[in-house]
Amino acid sequence: MAAMEHIEHKDLVREEFTRQANDYATAPAIRDADHLRKLVEIVAPPRDARVLEVATGPGHVAMAFAQVCREVVGIDLTDAPLAIAENMRAERGITNVSFQKGDVESRLPFKDHEFDVVVCRFAVHHFAEPRKVVAEMARVCRADGLVAIEDLIASEQPERAAYYNEFERLRDTSHTSALAMSELIKMMGDAGLEIVRFTSHGYRTPVSQWIKAANASPERAAKALAMVERDAVEDLSGARPARIDGEMYFTYRIAMLVTRKLR
Repeated sequence: MAAMEHIEHKDLVREEFTRQANDYATAPAIRDADHLRKLVEIVAPPRDARVLEVATGPGHVAMAFAQVCREVVGIDLTDAPLAIAENMRAERGITNVSFQKGDVESRLPFKDHEFDVVVCRFAVHHFAEPRKVVAEMARVCRADGLVAIEDLIASEQPERAAYYNEFERLRDTSHTSALAMSELIKMMGDAGLEIVRFTSHGYRTPVSQWIKAANASPERAAKALAMVERDAVEDLSGARPARIDGEMYFTYRIAMLVTRKLR
């Protein structure tokens, strides 16, 4: 992506996540306590770990790790979700978490090998340069430390992945691309990381809630809905839309990869 396009995309991310901040922070898939617990369990961080969460948003993941780790730092590009995160931290009286603003697609403001665990959830599909972010996550992780990513994944078939990503971008202009599992694995391997654990699952969501959460314009929302409706008939993306009791649903495919930094 050209430099100017990269800058413009970051502006889109700031705009979308400023506008979506409250809805995103309260979305069931984002704040679900059981899901957060499972994420921490699969990462299995040492209790004395210093943890970095990249693209922390409203801080739910950072605060979940704070329950079992020594210290957690959350970094994000956008002020609005960071304000929500800080308010929740203060309300809960959590003292081993801090939040800061920063551009995760530039050089992270941390030294090499500074953290024991580096984690990123539901953000890779918003990055213009995900390979650079993964490399930075690996850089700030110590040797033999853990780097974990949870994100949406697309089909291994390029035309099906393209269809899925097109209706996601219609709904949310900050969406770049959900990667195929194989792409995400290769990206992490190229950064000097070795997979130690992985899992994947589906998360069924109502299409009306999915559109509302992003506050898409009526025109974009209508186009996205039309694509989902067509997908329900023709099976074009792997999201498997279906109407249940009058409500249209589709299924997010989600992968969780835990890797070890080799050196």
